[in-house]
Amino acid sequence: MQTPIEKISYGKKQATFIFSPFDHLFDVNEGSIRAGKTAADDARLALFYLATTDENHLVSAYNQELAYNLFIEGDGMGLAYIFDGASHLRRDRGGDHLALDLPSGKKKIYFKGGAKSNSANAIRGMSLGSVAYSEINLLNREFLDETFRRTAAAKYRYHLADLNPPAPQDPIIKFFDERDAHWLHWRMSDNPVMTTKRLAEMEAQLKKNPYLYKRDWLGLRVMPQGIIYDQFDQDSMTNHTLIGQPVEMYFTGDAGQDDATTMSCNIVTRVRQPDGRFKFVLNRVANYYHSGTETGQTKAMSTYATELRRFILWCVNTYQLHYSMVLVDPASLALRQELIKVGVEAGKADNNGHDHVGNSKGIEVGIQRQQSLIADGQFVLVDTPDSGLANQSYDNYHFVKELGMYVRDETTGKPVDANNHAMDECRYAANYFTKKYKGGY
Repeated sequence: MQTPIEKISYGKKQATFIFSPFDHLFDVNEGSIRAGKTAADDARLALFYLATTDENHLVSAYNQELAYNLFIEGDGMGLAYIFDGASHLRRDRGGDHLALDLPSGKKKIYFKGGAKSNSANAIRGMSLGSVAYSEINLLNREFLDETFRRTAAAKYRYHLADLNPPAPQDPIIKFFDERDAHWLHWRMSDNPVMTTKRLAEMEAQLKKNPYLYKRDWLGLRVMPQGIIYDQFDQDSMTNHTLIGQPVEMYFTGDAGQDDATTMSCNIVTRVRQPDGRFKFVLNRVANYYHSGTETGQTKAMSTYATELRRFILWCVNTYQLHYSMVLVDPASLALRQELIKVGVEAGKADNNGHDHVGNSKGIEVGIQRQQSLIADGQFVLVDTPDSGLANQSYDNYHFVKELGMYVRDETTGKPVDANNHAMDECRYAANYFTKKYKGGY
């Protein structure tokens, strides 16, 4: 929905940042969720494009869809609306972009994903005046380094990033130091959209978990001591393509209407080791994910079933493999029934409801299985091709986000019942893999 420019009322911190002088090469906005960082980014970039004479610019996020939604659309406050009447979507050899016709000259604002292991290849050879990054800590380091090389010859050079607080030891902090970033801290109260009542509700909700309270309310960098899958390293455990001989493809899913509905495509490969032996590896290659709460759009289970069937067929066509199983959380009876109606035979996933191994029982058994796969090098992510569908990505963005926030309650020691939807269906995939390819336990 378009927001008329004359009706936009920026908060005090937003306005101060938007209209501050461009006297830093690299601005970083870090802080709480829902703090108004993206709206401020878009307006700040608009002013820069009006001032600069450089023609080509880049906005980036985990994938191209997010880059478009956050910077070009921006919930009706993005660049396409700020420059309404002077902007058009175009495509050339450099890729998809927003073309602007401004008093300072014609501009091209390319929007691209930056999280894949080969994302840097998409911008090599380009000359850029500025680069913006959403959730910069989720982007590939080679891509980030390449963006700074691409602006080296710009007449007016500028970089702008935002992110939620990373862990204190996150490599992105060193990157900020190396690039002499100018850092600005944001809180939820800096967003004029957040009413006093809503702020009170959010504070009460987040106070239930100390980690989330410090990170998402106070906007602090917190050592996630209770993080459950802390062994996972995104850079070293993500492959650009499948490695090894494909053995089996199967799907696991979890469902909700207000909560997220998510399904992963999992491919088992047989990989030769340096000693000549073979081992099986679980590759998470694609993910359908939709949250009614996050998007404000609630879908019927029949709609989810139709979209999941499309996702499954896309995976079959993309990876040229037949699938063996579609396994859904036993509690998601409605989704299983709707999948069967659209021709997808969906069985019940092993959700660890009756597991008891040693001193572990229930969900802890599945968590230990997933941890074991990660530690043994038998679980990897694989870069996902573009879906070719409008406003639909099947990559692992939501999985990576949940992975970093899936923690234990400091009081009970149990997994916090939040940020766990992709974590649950990933656990179902690990249960199936462990029992079939790792001897089971």
